[in-house]
Amino acid sequence: MNQSPDPRELVALPGANSLVWHDSAFPEQTLYLHTARPRQYTPRTPVLFVHHGVGRNGAAYRDYWLPLAEEHNLLAIAIEFPEESFPDYLRYHFGNLHNEDGTPNPREKWTYGIVPRLFDALREAGVTDRERYGVFGHSAGGQFVHRMLSFGFRDRVAAAVSANAGTYAMPDLTVPWPFGLGETEVTPGSLAALLAFPITVMAGTNDTKTSGRYFPKGPRSMRQGETRYHRAHNYVRLGQATAESLGSHCAWTVIDVPDVGHDGHGMSIAAAPVIAAALQASEPFPPHGDRG
Repeated sequence: MNQSPDPRELVALPGANSLVWHDSAFPEQTLYLHTARPRQYTPRTPVLFVHHGVGRNGAAYRDYWLPLAEEHNLLAIAIEFPEESFPDYLRYHFGNLHNEDGTPNPREKWTYGIVPRLFDALREAGVTDRERYGVFGHSAGGQFVHRMLSFGFRDRVAAAVSANAGTYAMPDLTVPWPFGLGETEVTPGSLAALLAFPITVMAGTNDTKTSGRYFPKGPRSMRQGETRYHRAHNYVRLGQATAESLGSHCAWTVIDVPDVGHDGHGMSIAAAPVIAAALQASEPFPPHGDRG
């Protein structure tokens, strides 16, 4: 079995660092962790996990966050899911819930669980003593983030941004997964809890092109909206309507990012202050043992 290196290597030096990682549930499948470490880093520095798009270019997303991590005092870790280890959308965007033939995988084999397990490893190694963390995903990463949250992998998430996702698991139990939450473990009660969780959806106002190779344009995708921009608004709009029908509250918000298209760099710049403010607010004081 492959052994993961000491995660303290991620913060050995300020700036850009990278290492190979093996999650306990996927010991034979390689992940890469690309870190942007601010100069003023301490174990109290807020932690952000960054999720790349379909290009599986974690290092590029880390580089987007290098100046942002410094400016906002964040330890940003881009988790790269290489195509050879986690092929196609089933393993990444859709979390490995099922195989190509529809056979379901057990929850412990869902790739969404990699994120909280990595956070546990960082805490155990002393890289962080924060209790909560943030998540940001763009494009396919935006799909990963909001679907991960939909299935309850959010207990310690203090800030969540899904940006320019191509499709959504709509908050609708009559629409089957992965375009809705029907035919899954999600119940009306757990759906209400999801709606009450503060998800920030970001939409580039210029993310309206429909001719790209990776733009989802099948019939189930097109029912969600004609462009990624429209789908983001429809996702939040349906969340609000569903919460009203359940007699609950929707804490989701949508933020338009002017003059930005399908651009992970531009959306990272827009998301950074939103995420930093939420992470700082989530743990404004040191742990009890450090206050004396």
